[in-house]
Formats: sequence, C-alpha cells, structure tokens
Amino acid sequence: MNGYGGGSGGLYGTGERRGLREQAREYALLPLRIFLGVTFVYAGIDKLTDSAFLSATGPGSIGELMNAVRDSSAIPALVDLALKSPEGFGYAIAIGELLVGLGTLVGLWARLAALGGALISLSLWLTVSWQSTPYYYGNDLPYLMAWLPLVLAGASVFSADAFLASRRRRTL
Repeated sequence: MNGYGGGSGGLYGTGERRGLREQAREYALLPLRIFLGVTFVYAGIDKLTDSAFLSATGPGSIGELMNAVRDSSAIPALVDLALKSPEGFGYAIAIGELLVGLGTLVGLWARLAALGGALISLSLWLTVSWQSTPYYYGNDLPYLMAWLPLVLAGASVFSADAFLASRRRRTL
C-alpha cells in the first residue's frame, strides 16, 4: 500500500506485509470521512438551491431561523452578528459546508477541512441547537465530536494529501 489507497507494495511501499488489524486501523476513519463529506456537500447544495432559506424573512428563511433561536442560544451576540446580514450568513454557511464536504471527500487539506466542519458544527450547536433538551436530541454536538478525529488524524488513505505526501517522499 503506498499510502494513498493504491498499489500493493506493503506498508507505505516498503514491501512489508501487514495484518488485517493494521489494515483496519489504517482505514478506520474512511467511513466517517465519507459520511461527513457527503453530508456536508449535500447540506451546502441543499441550502444554495433553496431560495427560501437564503432569504432574510419568510417561512424557512435563515433570518427567521436566527430570530427564532436568538434568545435561547448560548451566544446571542453570534446570532446578532448573523442577523446583520442573514442572506450573507446563509451563503457563508452553505458555501462553507460545500467546501468542507468536498475537501473531506477528496482529502485535500483534510485537517483544515475537518477544522472548518468542526467550527461550523460548533457555531450551529451554540446557536441553533443549544436549546435542545436533553442535549443529545440536537444533532450539531455529535457532528462536532465526529469531526474531531479527522482534525487530529487527517486523511491517510484515498486522499489528495496522502498522494501529495507520497510524491514529496519520492522526490527527496
């Protein structure tokens, strides 16, 4: 295995044979990466194609949502900031989710993409789902926790990062 998901040269091209346990460890975060990547791409596209969401007012709008959660959020000042330009905030969240999802799926700057996903999830937890009782009914906190292993580990297989690292090692 050459580190980016192709070949058969053993452990990172060294010719060493690896056991099933080592291979499982190497691929352990791949399902999480695929799930979070697909989910965030879908969420971003869903928001960008929903004209009601990207409005300041009206049913289903980001403005209405922010007004509804303002007094129950952990950080009302963060909601106030979003309410200065609800459409801009809606676009920022949607484009951020799309870029984070694509970066995660492709594995390009994977740790940075995961950090972006964690920050989006954190901001949504502190604003939109903060009032969820009990706390585990809200979905943003589990998403935040799901991003953390990818922030720490990055994307070791089937990723642009691993491919680029492999190329750098070969040229040294």
